[in-house]
Amino acid sequence: MKAVRFHHHGGPDVLRHEDAPDPAPGPGRAIVRVRACALNHLDLWERQGLDRVKIPLPHISGSDVAGEIVDSGGSALRRGARVMLQPGLRCGACPACADGRDNQCVHYDVLGLLSDGGYAELVSIPVENVIPIPDRLDFTTAAAFPLTFLTAWHMLVTRARVRAGDVVLVLAGGSGVGQAAIQLARQFGARVFATSAPAKAERTRALGAEAVFDHYDGDFAREVRRATNGHGADVVIEHVGQATWDRSVRALASGGRLVTCGATTGPAAALNLQHLFARQLSLLGSYMGTFADLQAAAPLLCDGRVTPVIDTVLPLARAADAQRRLEEKEQFGKIVLAID
Repeated sequence: MKAVRFHHHGGPDVLRHEDAPDPAPGPGRAIVRVRACALNHLDLWERQGLDRVKIPLPHISGSDVAGEIVDSGGSALRRGARVMLQPGLRCGACPACADGRDNQCVHYDVLGLLSDGGYAELVSIPVENVIPIPDRLDFTTAAAFPLTFLTAWHMLVTRARVRAGDVVLVLAGGSGVGQAAIQLARQFGARVFATSAPAKAERTRALGAEAVFDHYDGDFAREVRRATNGHGADVVIEHVGQATWDRSVRALASGGRLVTCGATTGPAAALNLQHLFARQLSLLGSYMGTFADLQAAAPLLCDGRVTPVIDTVLPLARAADAQRRLEEKEQFGKIVLAID
């Protein structure tokens, strides 16, 4: 098969479009012909190298995949069935998996991290990770859904327990997680605000944000309070990190919940503990999401109630260009590789 791999860590130029061995069939594992694979920041970090994570080389990245079943792995899956993939990989045997907390599995992995992913014509996946999609749903849209909407669902619904009428502030509304969180929060009847770069503000507002604040300049914490008559945000969806952390905490209403799933601008953060306990704030970590989360979110995609925003579609051979666009923050929504 053709695949995009890197043989050593470095910049986008280390990505090679080349021949690679087909994944071997086996019981309990489906082989999927990849039709589309969406990019995530995880792809960049894998290519650059991660602290304390030894990525097998040569490596094929790609966590967000949609395609067709080639080999069912002995399951009832029909050859040619159209599917998208749950990107979280669990052991299924540890206490966390047994308790439905599979994103806390002791052997947890993400497709394309320690295993080969979707920057390829074929990918191997546990049968349980296969989610059928309807004929009306194109592969590009399906590939843009799993990781970001799974992450946003776990943050909003599972961790923050969003309720109708909540004020939700979404950081970086034009990002993959951001555009998913805006749409999901609206589905739950929340009042939604967002931050973005000025050039992306109008497109972010079009997703359903009542107002969009500049997260590079100015004080969005003050702005969201002004827009809510001093109340602030009941829920803050934070994944920017160091550059926005202080303002994100200050944006919270009394009793508010800040949920963070990332730190793209750096991991360092300061916190006023008096502010934390006196205002009874909750700071919540969130990582990926569970199988149950994605199963709950998927009908919203299949019914057309939410739609991933697609920024750019490029052929597999241009994966390096796709990663450069993501790395330079030029995208609005998801960048997707199309595999013929």
